[in-house]
Amino acid sequence: MSDKWRNGAGAVATLTFDVDAEAPILAHGRHYAAHASTMSHQAYGPDVGVPRILDLLDETGVPATFFIPGWVAERRPGLAARIVDRGHEVAHHSYSHRPPTSLAPGEERADFERGMEVFAAQGIEISGHRAANWEATYETAELVADHGLLYDSSLMGDDRPYRIPTAKGVVTELPVHWSLDDWEQYAFLPAPHVGSVVESPRKVLQMWTDEIDAMAHYGSLFNLTNHPFLTGRPSRAMALRKLIEHALSRGDVTFLRCRDVAKLAAEDADLATRPSAPPPADSLGAFPPGPA
Repeated sequence: MSDKWRNGAGAVATLTFDVDAEAPILAHGRHYAAHASTMSHQAYGPDVGVPRILDLLDETGVPATFFIPGWVAERRPGLAARIVDRGHEVAHHSYSHRPPTSLAPGEERADFERGMEVFAAQGIEISGHRAANWEATYETAELVADHGLLYDSSLMGDDRPYRIPTAKGVVTELPVHWSLDDWEQYAFLPAPHVGSVVESPRKVLQMWTDEIDAMAHYGSLFNLTNHPFLTGRPSRAMALRKLIEHALSRGDVTFLRCRDVAKLAAEDADLATRPSAPPPADSLGAFPPGPA
């Protein structure tokens, strides 16, 4: 097991915030733009949740990474710059928040590049990428490498960083998992259906506290994904604060931006390499072929 990327820490924690705003709901259908309540639910993220989270990060003294769809950055000029000015990283989260697995050939690249153009126009340095809904394709890592980015954070093949070789170069993967995503805990809308259980922040805090303790034991990457329209709500923000305070009190957990973890991982010669390629599903003749 390689541990050089941890630089002596028991675990490395990356706090990541997907500032999706209205984009994931509009990706379900443009007609939701006429749903005033639903749109206000999503706008709460950048308008209320992000400022609250930025203050929380200032008060606890930890850095974070904010993944923003290009459409959101475009509609809210200055949002990305304000985050960077507070010492945090802004990373690429598609343009339209349409999952790559739902796009026709060529559309993933077009959406990816449109998002990159928004950040370039705003003078925001981009080092990493996260696929919408984590629904990466087998071309996603190659797109990341082709555009000179350091890392992707969409896959689940480990609980430590690993390398993905592509035809365009090597990408560092900072893996994620559903158990470290607040969407699975807090997301609810009547339409479109995005979740149906609103958990207690106490339960979520206990689950994530147990996970960070276990990851310090195993030398893992605690890559937490939060959404400001969810975790920006008061009791949930307080639960996040308690989680950060617990991790800091341990003395063996380091908080870093994703960009900084990727740089350390890229310098670790012993980091695992996990090629990304589809399994030979055609050999499973008994299984239905699925949609064309």
